[in-house]
Amino acid sequence: MSDATTTDLYEVTMAMSYLQEGMCGPATFSLFVRDLPPGRGFLVSAGLEPALDFLTGYRIEREDVKEFAEVLHRPPRDLEQLLGLEFDGDVRAIPEGRIVFGGEPLLEVTARMPQAQLVETYLLSQLCHQTTVASKAARCVLAAGGRPLVDFSLRRTHGPQAGFQAARLGALVGFAATSNVAAATALGITASGTMAHSYIEAFPSEEEAFRAFVRTHPGPVTFLVDTYDTDRGVTTAARVLREIHRGPGCAIRLDSGDLAELAQRARKILDVAGLPDVRIIASGGLDEYAIDDLVRAGAPIDVYAVGTRVGVAADAPFLDAAYKLVEYSGRPVMKLSSAKVTAPGRKQVFRRPGQADVIGLRGEKPSDGAEPLLHTVMRGGHRTDSPDRLAGAHERFIRDLEALPASARAISAPEPLRPVMSQSLETLTSDLRKRLETAIRPGKTPGQAELRTT
Repeated sequence: MSDATTTDLYEVTMAMSYLQEGMCGPATFSLFVRDLPPGRGFLVSAGLEPALDFLTGYRIEREDVKEFAEVLHRPPRDLEQLLGLEFDGDVRAIPEGRIVFGGEPLLEVTARMPQAQLVETYLLSQLCHQTTVASKAARCVLAAGGRPLVDFSLRRTHGPQAGFQAARLGALVGFAATSNVAAATALGITASGTMAHSYIEAFPSEEEAFRAFVRTHPGPVTFLVDTYDTDRGVTTAARVLREIHRGPGCAIRLDSGDLAELAQRARKILDVAGLPDVRIIASGGLDEYAIDDLVRAGAPIDVYAVGTRVGVAADAPFLDAAYKLVEYSGRPVMKLSSAKVTAPGRKQVFRRPGQADVIGLRGEKPSDGAEPLLHTVMRGGHRTDSPDRLAGAHERFIRDLEALPASARAISAPEPLRPVMSQSLETLTSDLRKRLETAIRPGKTPGQAELRTT
């Protein structure tokens, strides 16, 4: 069984029907987010690299056919048409790390109809989850104002794969490190870890715990100081740190309570002990809102470790995203359902400095100074370039973030930029809608109206 079975069942039933009916013409599907979640002024495109890996290796094997047949309660011979089916289409996408807005296609797939349909579920799953988490992490970067961030999310994410992705996405937007060993080694991210309260509790006293930790670890150490009484914990940590002379890099970690007040008191204790270089790390239910409050309060916190709320994007854990057919065999198509109308045709997004993005048709020429955001990343089922690197995605993110208006970057009540349609796309949408509405009037069938547009 391969990743081809990581799909909703209706993708399989539709693909079987397309094959039976001989509907194997080129189809273009557009994947986009309808509207930004509340409290978001922008999104960070992410998940493209794993999606391209999936498409590159996509092939329905005999074991997959057996799985499909089993859930459909059909003999495998009924699904033989699916055997050996590969993805051999084209993909145009906005690269990872770019800032995007509602309505803009993150990705467009053009392939034979069965193939283009079958990959929908996996693509939506990858891009939606990763764009959601990357966007949350990006807001933490904004709130921290240049202070280092560490990903502590693995234990609270929705499974190990989600934890791996959270570590990767944190690095994409500029996190300094992750606690996730697998992600650190696989992606070349700095690993960071301290100790748990259970470690402190296992020893007769905090001081014995700190000294035992020092004996095991010769480099800089970080002591968790709030297991019992935080002020006493900081005082004990300061005494041990002063004695061991480990040099720069040592720290204490605060994980609960009034972090702003505790950080102020901890800083004073460390400074009086002659340890101005010992950093204060804060953790415990932090996200961009809490970090913003702490920074505004002037809390002397040097590093923020974020976990649960960022790894699951707690305040906005999903995207209202869609993967919609926009063209079949050269014929633009659209959906007219109430509140879910889609725009027809293959598209391009044009970005102009200081102005709203323009969503246009693929064949349109950009206006002066406009940058097209969608690029061909796969042709004929093969990547057009080598896999993207995290460093490149991070550079794109920083560049886009710097160009974003302050109102969209705001942590509280941000104001997202709203893209506009080009005149050509507006005209196509209006004309096709009129033709479709004419075709579905009582007494007429769609076949009686000409739906093809030039």
